Amino acid sequence: MDETYVKVKGQWGYLYRAVDKFGDTVDFILSEHCDEMAATTFFKQAINGNGFPHKIVMDKSGANYVGIENINMLLMLAGLISFIEICQLKYLNNLIEQDHRFIKRITKPMMGFKAFHKGQLFDENIPAYKQFMALAG
Repeated sequence: MDETYVKVKGQWGYLYRAVDKFGDTVDFILSEHCDEMAATTFFKQAINGNGFPHKIVMDKSGANYVGIENINMLLMLAGLISFIEICQLKYLNNLIEQDHRFIKRITKPMMGFKAFHKGQLFDENIPAYKQFMALAG
């Protein structure tokens, strides 16, 4: 998982994304901030929509690390024994880092995203990335 800057309605925000080991998008979220709360929200959404991961590879971002630690704390409070392993090795995160180029190449000619309002997706039970993939064909 990783985050990158994107423009939304002329203002810079953070696009949190997670991909699997094959480079397919697992989940994403747009946030105004890159902090513990945004990272925890992203991880909750990704886990609720895609299941429990055994390991997460990320860069050395402190906010993302604390976000996973918050999820592990919730798992401990729920009485679960297994936790999410955190792997903070920069070179293992290259798959998603390289994919940021593709996102920026798409959004740059559009001068960023024009809007990203809640409720604009047609089915709230299907993750947003799956709906976008269905539209893209």
